[in-house]
Amino acid sequence: MEFSEHIKTANVEDVVLQQPLHPPSRGTLCITGHHLLFSHREEQDSSGQVLLLLRNIDAIEKSVENLSGYLGPFTNVVNSKRASGSSGTIIIKCKDLFVLQLDIPGMEQCLNIAQSIETLSCLDCVADMYPFFYRPCDAIFCDQWGLSNPEKHYTEMEELLLSTSLRHWRQDTRGRTPPTISCRGLPNWNHDVTGWSHGDAGFVLPRMQSGFGHSVQHERWRLSTVNRDYSVCVSYPTAVIVPKEISDDTLKKVAKFRQGGRFPVLCYYHRKNGMVIMRSGQPLTGANRKRCKEDERLLQAVIEDSDKGYIIDMRSAQQAQQARMTGGGFESKSCYNSWRRLHRHMERGKTLQESLIKLVEACADKSHNMGRWLSKLENSKWLSHVQTALSTAGLLVECLERDGHSVLIHDSDGIDSTLLVSTLAQLIMDPSCRTLEGFLGLLEREFVQAGHPFQQRCAHSAFSHARLQQESPVFLLMLDCVWQIWRQFPLALGFSEALLLRLATEAYASNYGTFLSNSDMERHAAQVKDKTQCLFRALLKPREREQYTNQLYEHTELAIWPSVHPQSLQLWRGFFLRWTQQTRHLEEVQQEIRNMVIESGKTALSF
Repeated sequence: MEFSEHIKTANVEDVVLQQPLHPPSRGTLCITGHHLLFSHREEQDSSGQVLLLLRNIDAIEKSVENLSGYLGPFTNVVNSKRASGSSGTIIIKCKDLFVLQLDIPGMEQCLNIAQSIETLSCLDCVADMYPFFYRPCDAIFCDQWGLSNPEKHYTEMEELLLSTSLRHWRQDTRGRTPPTISCRGLPNWNHDVTGWSHGDAGFVLPRMQSGFGHSVQHERWRLSTVNRDYSVCVSYPTAVIVPKEISDDTLKKVAKFRQGGRFPVLCYYHRKNGMVIMRSGQPLTGANRKRCKEDERLLQAVIEDSDKGYIIDMRSAQQAQQARMTGGGFESKSCYNSWRRLHRHMERGKTLQESLIKLVEACADKSHNMGRWLSKLENSKWLSHVQTALSTAGLLVECLERDGHSVLIHDSDGIDSTLLVSTLAQLIMDPSCRTLEGFLGLLEREFVQAGHPFQQRCAHSAFSHARLQQESPVFLLMLDCVWQIWRQFPLALGFSEALLLRLATEAYASNYGTFLSNSDMERHAAQVKDKTQCLFRALLKPREREQYTNQLYEHTELAIWPSVHPQSLQLWRGFFLRWTQQTRHLEEVQQEIRNMVIESGKTALSF
C-alpha cells in the first residue's frame, strides 16, 4: 500500500497545539503513514516533539471558521496576516483517553489533514500497520517470539506433577528407597531415565510406582496437536492440553458440538490438589436438546474418579435457556450428572462498550458538581462489571481450592468473559502468576494464544462516532480488576500500576505485534511472529523491567482474596483520569517513593 496516496498535505507550519498539562505551543505539524508529529518552534531537540501513533486515534472533530478581524493569543505584528482568511480546528480524541487540539491555518490544509487522519487511523489490513515497520535499535528476531506456548506450559505442568508426586511419595514412604522414575526428555531432572510413554498425538505424563505397590497415576493429560492446521478450531492455538484417554478423533467430534469449535481444554493445573480449570465454548444442544456422547466422555475424563465437578456458566440461567433457541445451550443435569452447573451473569459486547463510553463521559464532566458526577459514575455501571468479574473469579477459586473440585468455565463463545475470569482466578491462586514475567506469560496464554479477538474488540475505544460492531473492552476490564487487586494487596504483586497502564494503551495501539489480529491462526497467516517485535519480551528488557517492577513486592504462597464490597472498589484514576493534574501529582509522588525504595535497597546492599 502506498501511504502517500492518503496524504494530501504532508506538513503545515504555524500550527497551535493545545494538550492537557501543557501550555499552548506553536510549531510544525507533519503527517506520515503511521504517525502525527508536532515539533515545537521553540524547542530544537526531541523534548519539543509530540509523536502520536495514528492507530491510537479514536475520533476527530473538525471545524472551520472565518478569522477576519480576529486576533488570537499568538497573534503579533509579524503574523497578523493570519487575521484574514480562514482557519480550522481539529480535536483529536485517542483510545488511551488523551485529547488534544490543533489550530491549523488555512481551511484546505485543515480538511486535508483531517481526511488523512481519518483514513490512516482505520487501516484494516494487518500488514499495513505500524508493527510491521517498527524496528527498534535493539530489535532481535528469534525462534522464541513470546514468553510461553502450549508446549512450554505442558512441560512446566509435567515438572510440577513430578515434583509434587515425589514430595507426596517421600511423605508416604518416609525414607524408603525411591523407585526409578520415567522422565526422559524432561530438562533438569536428575533421577534415573528409562523412557516416556507416548500418546497418539503428543506426550503424556509419566507414572510413579511407590514402594508399597501403590500406583500413582499421572498419565491423565497429553499435549494434542489435533489443531495443527487450525482446521478443528480457528481460535485455538496449534497445540492444546486434553485428557490422555480422549483421542484426536473424539476431539474433532466434540469440537462440532461446541461453539466455535472450542472443545474443553486444560488451562490451569492446581499444584496443591491436582484439580484443573478447563475452558470451552457453549454446547450446541439446540432446541431439540441434542447430546454428544464424546463431549460427555471428555468431561467425565476430567474429573475421573472424583464425585463431581463444577461448570461455571457466565450467563444467567434465563440467557442459557434462550441460547437453545438459536442453536446454543448448556450442559443438562441428566447428561452430565457428575457436574454441578452454576450461573453467573457477566455483561459483554455492546453493553460493556456502552458502559465504558458512559464512564469516560462522566470523567470528562467539568461541572464540578459532585452529586452529578457520582450519579454518572453509578449509571455507567462500570464498577458493577468490575465487581461481577472479581466475584466470579473468586467463585472459581473457591470451587477449585477450597472445595477441591475441577471446574469448566464458558460463556457463549468462550473468548471473552471466560478468558477474563480464568486470568483473574489464576492471579488470585498462583504466586507464579504474580511476578512480572509470570503475569505477562499468563496474559499471553489466556488472552493472546487462547483466541481473544483483540483487533475486533479494540477497534475503537470510548470516543468513536462509528456504529458499534464487535468492540468490547474485555481486556481493559481485566486490567481494571487486576488494578483493584494490586491496590488491595500492594505487596503481593511483582509488577507496578505503570505496567497495567502500558498494557491498556498497547492493546489499542502499539508498535509491537503482540495484540495484532484476532487469533493465533490470523497471526500465523500474516506472519506476525516473523515480521514484528514481541511486546512482552520488550517489557522484560533490563531498562523496562526496572520501570515496571514493584519494588515493594514480597512473595507469598497464599491465595489473595480481593474484597468485592462496593466500598472496597474504586475508580481506576490512573487510567480514567490519567490526563488530569491531580493524577499527575499522584504519579510524581509514587515515582518519588519508588526512587526512595530503590536508593534504600542500594544502601542496604553496600553494607
